[in-house]
Amino acid sequence: MPALRTTDLIGRDAELEHLTAQLGIRASGAAPAVRAMLLAGDAGVGKTRVLMALRDRAIEADWRVVAGHCLDLADSSLPYLPFSEILGRVMTELPDVAARVLEQHPTLARLQPGRRIRSSETASGDQALDRGNVYDAFGDLLSAVAERAPVLVVVEDAHWADESTRDMLSFLFSRPVPGVALVVSYRADDLHRRHPLRRQVAEWMRMRGVDRLHLGPLADDDVRRLVRALQPATLSEAEYVSIVDRAEGNPFFIEELVGASWSGQVPGELADVLLVHLDRLDETTRRVVRLVSVAGRQVSHGLLAAVSDLGPEELEGALRNAVDAHVLTASRGGTYAFRHALLGEAVYDDLLPGERVRLHADFVSALGEGRAVGTAAELAQHARRADDRPVAVRASIEAGEEALAVGGPAEAATHFLDALELIDTAREPLADVDPSVLARRCAEALIASGRVPKAVKVLRSRLAALPAEGADLDRGQLLTALASALLLTDTTDSPHETAAEAVELLRNGPPKLLARALLVKAQSLGSWHADEARAVALQALELAERNDLTSLAVELHTTVAGLDPAGGASPSAGWRSAAERARRAGLIEPELRALYLLGRLHQDEGDLDTAIAVYRETIQRSEVGGLVWSPYPAEARVLLAVALTHQGRLDEAWQLLDVSGQNPPMIYEWLYFAHQMLILIGIRGEPKPRALERLRDYWGTDGLTAISAGGAEIMRAVAECDAARALAVYDDVIEIVVPLWHEWFQARLRLATLVVAAFAGAAPRQSAEEREAAAAHVDRLMADGGRVIDFYAPYDGSHGPEYRMWVARRTAEHLRWRWLAQVDPPSSDDLVTAWRAAEEAAVAYGSVPEIAQTRVRLAGVLRAAGDTAAARVTADQAREAAHALGAQPLLAELTAQGSMPAPTATVDAAVLTPREAEILALVAEGRTNGEIGKQLFISTKTVSVHVSNILAKLDAASRTEAAAVARRRGLL
Repeated sequence: MPALRTTDLIGRDAELEHLTAQLGIRASGAAPAVRAMLLAGDAGVGKTRVLMALRDRAIEADWRVVAGHCLDLADSSLPYLPFSEILGRVMTELPDVAARVLEQHPTLARLQPGRRIRSSETASGDQALDRGNVYDAFGDLLSAVAERAPVLVVVEDAHWADESTRDMLSFLFSRPVPGVALVVSYRADDLHRRHPLRRQVAEWMRMRGVDRLHLGPLADDDVRRLVRALQPATLSEAEYVSIVDRAEGNPFFIEELVGASWSGQVPGELADVLLVHLDRLDETTRRVVRLVSVAGRQVSHGLLAAVSDLGPEELEGALRNAVDAHVLTASRGGTYAFRHALLGEAVYDDLLPGERVRLHADFVSALGEGRAVGTAAELAQHARRADDRPVAVRASIEAGEEALAVGGPAEAATHFLDALELIDTAREPLADVDPSVLARRCAEALIASGRVPKAVKVLRSRLAALPAEGADLDRGQLLTALASALLLTDTTDSPHETAAEAVELLRNGPPKLLARALLVKAQSLGSWHADEARAVALQALELAERNDLTSLAVELHTTVAGLDPAGGASPSAGWRSAAERARRAGLIEPELRALYLLGRLHQDEGDLDTAIAVYRETIQRSEVGGLVWSPYPAEARVLLAVALTHQGRLDEAWQLLDVSGQNPPMIYEWLYFAHQMLILIGIRGEPKPRALERLRDYWGTDGLTAISAGGAEIMRAVAECDAARALAVYDDVIEIVVPLWHEWFQARLRLATLVVAAFAGAAPRQSAEEREAAAAHVDRLMADGGRVIDFYAPYDGSHGPEYRMWVARRTAEHLRWRWLAQVDPPSSDDLVTAWRAAEEAAVAYGSVPEIAQTRVRLAGVLRAAGDTAAARVTADQAREAAHALGAQPLLAELTAQGSMPAPTATVDAAVLTPREAEILALVAEGRTNGEIGKQLFISTKTVSVHVSNILAKLDAASRTEAAAVARRRGLL
């Protein structure tokens, strides 16, 4: 797949401004600070892109730009090549100027591009070029061109310049030509110690009026911007992190990596470019460079010395050559690394298979025998690639335990997975490694790093590998771990059934294993079966305390706290007590669970401030334990964002969920992105269709992802009065979420209510037949919401203020639809009362976006009911909140209602009263006088009088003509 390219200049604004300022390239004609600039930078860093932008700036400022390029012609360099190109450009664009200078300096004609092709002529005698004449002639040429406009001379790739070109540049640097600015670019990484340009650059920098600008790598944020420009489709954070890490800020590398069909290797074209760096090295140095590529990202001198067969002086000489050639870099810590990580990958990929295995085996020998100091992770990597499976398995397990000890569960999981893979593919089992124990340990690390679905797969795989008979203890422990993992993810499998099976298998097993299985069984029963869950948890607690299983007892106290608060205290006191107990015992995971559930409790009770504080505490404590992406703090982050969103703190919520550079598990990355899109698209109304399309692929990873992303789509459809689209999205969400959760999940009440609102918004533009057809859909949605209400009726703890807000809103939206669709329309008093109740419920919960939305709808209802004063007050409140939120859909809805101050009235607009304007809009929608009267709560006769007045004022003979005239005059 070819690399992608973009013409946008990204991340180089400061450098471009510096160049234009230094050279005086301003439309205002500012004086230049210098007459020449050297532009240095590594290959691919973007020098040409910056020069193109500089050219455009110069042309905009009425400068003339001429450019010449040096070419890599090896030993067959062509003298003055870039200046031949510049001469040819002048002859094409300014033939009269070129002719005049050529007449004065005939020797310059030898540099014409057409005169430099191979011929039988030889340049000897008086035909040979005299350098002094050429320098003077070219200076006169530039001076003549500058008489008409300032000139920017660009010479690119001076690292390939021949000696004559370098001397010409020295002449131009030392003899400034009025009105001429010079920019010379070169590759800094090509200037090894013996490169001829290196000395020349040092001389040029000592000249007055010459300055240098070094282009460094792009910042990480700019890399992301470039990736987005190259690949507008939404990428996962892992993909971004991979590109940022491997490209090291080099735009060419970025373009190649984004454009490559990723196979894990460096793209072919990029590899060819990178490997050119090795061509100028001698064979011994190349051998050492290959050895460094096998070592990994960096390697100590001691390890290289232990592995290499070179003597100390020969090794040091080869390393010196590689450093001087800008292939390797040396750190003060005594380590070496490739100047570009991708160069190391390209060198490694270029090795022969047998060569790789042999070199990795050398590293295994050196590390295993203690001839060099290294980590278990290094030994595991080399052993795995040397196909030394016993060493690789044991070293991987050791590396995993080391990673867990320092709070690196993601890295630990990777090592454990490597060990499991090696065990599964080994020809003979390892006597001292228990695969079941390793699988459980791997699952623990995966869960701690937030990769719960992967943990489930690992445990299922190990269960499938167990023998059918015997192994009850192994099976019981694996099932316990599996049930615990299933509780932490959205799945169609039953954690309770799995935990119950584990309890039966471990009934006669060690107390510790049985108590753990009972704990998980109690958790799987949860609040839906509180009595049974409490009994099981207390049974497990008694067993743990009787057998001095202190850590397990602390976890059980955390579970019991939510089922049976001590001493009849409030549930929140129970969770807080459990969290403190776990903290005192040094058990971070039970503490995080207790804090998370405490935050959920406060949020369900409508105490958003306290919930926010507890969620922040959960995240802070997870950072201490290295468990930022474990399920409880990771979910606490999104629930914290939800609470902040309800409080109207949308920017805070957005920033909280911006995990750029943090590399979270995919499931949380898309969950966070879904809520960001709910803010951006659902509340603020920004069009981001491609983001919503990409999110569709991840709905099934988590029910809340589907609800948030689907909610954003539905809210957009509501704003566009697209009832059909809203209904289709609702059905899609239900299809995804019901198998993961259960049929009557609470968010279904909210989603169904939003879709009813979409039908209400669409009703004024629908025909009588369309409204009648819509009635069946609205009835189904109301029935769905009603069944959710019935389902939660027995559970008082589920009737929090947010739940009550949506119950009230459901009633109000249904009455609004009946009113606008004129299907059994309610009285104005019933309609206003319902929306007042919805407003009161929203205020009680404190959801700023929902308060604003409710007041927008209430203002419209009050206006229709004739209470214009109350409508104005309510609309002003809603407008103020909408502006604070940046909620464009709410502002648009207010405008459509006529709640915004009207623009300066024209003669045509002034002829209609506000009531006549309302009636005219309904007439244009095809409404009858009876339907208009019901919707505006006035009599049919009154409507008839208003229609007659409208026809007279618009000089229209019919209702159809009145609508056409109104549209033509901009009244609709």
